[in-house]
Amino acid sequence: MVIDSTRFHALQAVCVVFLAVMLAGAQTPAADYSGMYSFLRDGEFVQVTVEDQGRVTGFISRYGDSESDRGVFLDHFFKSGKLDGNQLAFTTETVHGVWFEFHGTIERGEGKSRSDEAYYVLKGTLIENTTDETKKTSSRSRQVALKSFPQDMAAPQAGGK
Repeated sequence: MVIDSTRFHALQAVCVVFLAVMLAGAQTPAADYSGMYSFLRDGEFVQVTVEDQGRVTGFISRYGDSESDRGVFLDHFFKSGKLDGNQLAFTTETVHGVWFEFHGTIERGEGKSRSDEAYYVLKGTLIENTTDETKKTSSRSRQVALKSFPQDMAAPQAGGK
């Protein structure tokens, strides 16, 4: 079969345009990682937001453990956070003498869709650092698997209906 050069170039152009449209519509997996994840106890959570160039912002919302803040929600905002591929690391600000560090990965979990729990899971090492009244710092390290919360996949309706 012989194709003249005009048809060949037209076919090439259509393929290039099709590929460009497909790539432009593709969302990077990193953007999907943004959302809420479980933390250590029921009611506690981590909010992760993936921004440009792998910068990560967010916070941990947890119950206080000390005498003065027991049962009170405390928010530990990220001081620094970075995503490189699926490698995630963040460190929080200190609140009431406590701050956290996380080093691990974001992996696909058992959820079948974004509307299921554990579609993504943060797996890695969580270090809880504590400074007491005498300024002595102690660290507790543990392996964690923090599951993503289900996301409502329905588009918001106009007019609040």
